[in-house]
Order: sequence, then structure tokens, then C-alpha cells
Amino acid sequence: MKPTSSFSFYIVFAIIVLFETLLANWLDLDWIHYISKPLVVISLILFYKRRSKLINTNIRILTILALVFSLFGDVLLLFVKHSQYFFICGLIAFLIAHIFYCLVFLKHRNKTKSPYGFIALLLVYALGLFWLLKSGLNNLLIPVILYMLVILAMATLAYLRHGKVNVQSYNLVFYGALVFMISDSLLALNKFYSPLPFADFSIMFTYALAQLLIVKGLLFQDTKKPL
Repeated sequence: MKPTSSFSFYIVFAIIVLFETLLANWLDLDWIHYISKPLVVISLILFYKRRSKLINTNIRILTILALVFSLFGDVLLLFVKHSQYFFICGLIAFLIAHIFYCLVFLKHRNKTKSPYGFIALLLVYALGLFWLLKSGLNNLLIPVILYMLVILAMATLAYLRHGKVNVQSYNLVFYGALVFMISDSLLALNKFYSPLPFADFSIMFTYALAQLLIVKGLLFQDTKKPL
């Protein structure tokens, strides 16, 4: 991977995120979101496709599918103001994206590593979040619970890659999964509990960072070992 071209991508990615998180909100120009929000993941798809040619084909396809369904989710959530069904469809799209990430992480699961302590911590976090959200979920109770379980599974499988991939790949993917959880938690709190200050910025910034960390981590995976 050429450092200069990677640096160029980071600059472009940062500009896209800047437009999506700051300029569109400060200038109150909704039309910018219709361009900049999809471009966040589109840029990652193009970057990953170009840099992942030496990665196992199955992992490469699954990762691209995770990003494509994330893109679908992003686009659908742009139209939430028009109908609640767009939120439900967006939720389904991101649920499928997380399932594909689960399948990617499962390829390098360390079967000797116990997940129970980590799962216990996640459950404490999830139960606390659910306690705050439950009164506002109404007919979305079951879909949100299902979504929470899938993202907890995704974070757990990211945790279980320890010892099966190089340290750099593990750290980037694991932190990316945790930041993804934070982003989704902020979105849920803002929608179902109480409006958060700077919600649009914090949700999108953490989301973009999470996707970048996961993609970068998967590119650092040791592709020489059999999967």
C-alpha cells in the first residue's frame, strides 16, 4: 500500500466528512446531505476495492457487501422525514451490514479466547441503554432489540479476532466496532430518548470514523495465512 496514495484518500475522506458533519448543518443546506452522506461510504468502497486485491476473495466480497448495505442504510435514512418506513428499512439495511461484518470477523475468530467477560460488559451497557430507550420505542421495540443483539454480536466477534490477526488489524477493527456501537447509541438516544446537542455532527462523525477504522483494519489483515 503506497503511503502517498493512502494519505490522499484520507484528505479526500476528511473533506467529505467535513462537508457532511459541519458545512451542511451550519449552512442549513439539506441538499448537501444528499451528496456528502452517501459519498462517505462510497469513498470507502472504492478505497477498499482498490487496496484489497490480495485479500481472500470471500472476505473481500463480504466486506464490500457490508459497505454496500451501509450505503443503502445511509440513503434510506436521508428520507426519514418523509416516512417512518424509511427508518425501518434503513435499520434493516444496517442490520444486514452488521451481519456481513460478523461473517468477516468470524473468519478469524480465536476459538481459544473466552468471550463471556466481554459479553457481560456489553450486556450491562446494552441494558442501561435499553432502559433509557424503552419508553420511546413503541412499535419499534422488537426491531431495535434485534438490531442491538446483532451489533453486540459484531463487537464480540471483533473482540475475538485477538491472536488470529496482527495487532494493528485487531486494534483498528476492534476500536472501529466499539465506535460503531457509540454512533448507533447516539442515534438511538437522539431519536427515542431525548434530542442531543450537536447530534448530527456526533452521530455522523463517529459513524464515519467507525467505518474507516474497520476498513483500514481489514486491509492490514495478514493475507498470507490460510483462512
